[in-house]
Amino acid sequence: MGPRLYFQRVPEGKVVKNRVHLDVRVGTGLVGEERLAVLEAECARLVALGAVRVRLLPADDENESCIVMQDVEGNEFCLD
Repeated sequence: MGPRLYFQRVPEGKVVKNRVHLDVRVGTGLVGEERLAVLEAECARLVALGAVRVRLLPADDENESCIVMQDVEGNEFCLD
């Protein structure tokens, strides 16, 4: 099976730029350091292709870590 897209509706509007935000699932089923290692490896691969790493959102009580990135046109997406 190839990549799947998930579009999440939110009640608030975005004040600037893209209204569609993609979460690219690369660490499904993984947690902690193992998950972070997979996210970092995919981040490095995408950076080599021209993407930009914006920031790491660390895990909290409700969510696992994810990495916010931008594609070559500046569109934000998350490695999740």
